[in-house]
Amino acid sequence: MDNPDETSPPPGPEIDSLASFDAAVASGSLTGHRVQSIDLTDRGAALLAADTAGAVFLGCRMGPEAAAKVRADGAFVFPPVPGLPFDPYRGLLYTPDALYEGLAGGGYPATPDARAYRWFQQTRANGDTFASMLRALHDDAVSDALDEFLTGAAVVGVMGGHATARGSAPYAAAARLGRTLSRDGLTVATGGGPGAMEAANLGAYAAPHPDPVLDEACALLAAAPSFTPSVTDWALAAFDVRRRWPGGGGSVSIPTWFYGHEPPNPFADRIAKYFANALREDGLLSRSTAGVIFLPGAAGTVQEIFDNATPNYYGSLGGPTPMVLVGRAHWTRALPAWPLLRALAAGRAMEPRIALVDTVDEAPGALARLSARP
Repeated sequence: MDNPDETSPPPGPEIDSLASFDAAVASGSLTGHRVQSIDLTDRGAALLAADTAGAVFLGCRMGPEAAAKVRADGAFVFPPVPGLPFDPYRGLLYTPDALYEGLAGGGYPATPDARAYRWFQQTRANGDTFASMLRALHDDAVSDALDEFLTGAAVVGVMGGHATARGSAPYAAAARLGRTLSRDGLTVATGGGPGAMEAANLGAYAAPHPDPVLDEACALLAAAPSFTPSVTDWALAAFDVRRRWPGGGGSVSIPTWFYGHEPPNPFADRIAKYFANALREDGLLSRSTAGVIFLPGAAGTVQEIFDNATPNYYGSLGGPTPMVLVGRAHWTRALPAWPLLRALAAGRAMEPRIALVDTVDEAPGALARLSARP
């Protein structure tokens, strides 16, 4: 029988910056704190003076004297892993600049995003339990950072295919959708890839700017309509738009290295990139608390529709969230997901939370109506 007196102390606050570390030290103690991926080599004196009993240091660089002292205090120290193209202990979400560092000088192959994908390709099937552990640590840290970032946000997911080309009418429509949703006070979240996903993040980025900016940005991006044959040219065009119109609106993207042929689009200001695609897909849908809009897509979008429908059907995450499918012909004839979704919803709590509309411009109104229904 377990001893009822043996209980774990509650974890202390998480520290993911030097400023928050300094504030915690000034308060007198680091006991129980979780310190994530900070370079503490210049904070040796503070570590030697502070009480660090029960603290956890995840990937923090520190001098040997400080490291020995905090271990002697009873702290847990998980050292940095040399030679990795990513930080498995990271405490913050990625930014476009972080994933595309070195793009202008060495092209896409030189970026951390491309190097992480190459590492993944080399280790995903070699049976190395250490590599598997590092991927799991990384993805858990990303999930934790994503939850912290989205606290209190009304998140609407926008799903759609990666094949939607810049310069096309569907791309422009998806961009207008992202702009409208952002201006309505919602946080746009996408799968983070190219095509319709990029367009929705672009629209959110353009939301604070005058309306003509979005049209001008779409026109500039059309010069590199796809990430093939050159991811470098495709990404540089996006960063050119960001430089021309700085101060864009925020949004979130949740891509994966599992589909390494799909680079992350640079228009979301926060990027939660995963190695495990299943974690990424479930995380994106479960965090879309204000509903999901499904633009025309192929197999991936069909999967996302029913991944979203399942918890709505069973009520496993609470009350059902709105689902709006865009494109009557697409979802009733080309890929008839709508009749099956409607049949599943019949007579259940999710029935008044689903809608099919003809055009992208109708989607925000449909989402608002579904959200208002009792």
